[in-house]
Amino acid sequence: MSNLGSQWSDKPSDHPVHRQRSFLAIGTIVNGQECRLSIYLRENIHDAANYSCGILYLPRGATKLTLARYNGSSHKHGIIYYKPHIHHATEHAIATGQRPENIAEETTRYRTIDGALACLVDDFHVIGITTNHDLPNLFNGH
Repeated sequence: MSNLGSQWSDKPSDHPVHRQRSFLAIGTIVNGQECRLSIYLRENIHDAANYSCGILYLPRGATKLTLARYNGSSHKHGIIYYKPHIHHATEHAIATGQRPENIAEETTRYRTIDGALACLVDDFHVIGITTNHDLPNLFNGH
């Protein structure tokens, strides 16, 4: 993992709507070759439930591919109504010309952007970055 000192930046800079932060990561794929990845966090300045934390594969000389997005509860996605949800790239979505990470699953693993990053780090076995999982919500057991 590099860019550990990366800072939040407001987007767009003249009339900020959200803030974003990105990290560059180097991974190892099955045949031992290195691959470049980008991990980003983006959140709406005015709505703490409107956030996304994602990981992208950055192949040299080809189009980037979003492997997963961990979204907040600010919107509905299909049958998921205002709950955190995780999008994963699927072979089927790519083969049928859809956004690779089109399908999402509801989750109770996180409630905040920090919790979403902790889940992404766990799921993709990222090392070199410190994260904190969300504490359990004592009112609903999650």
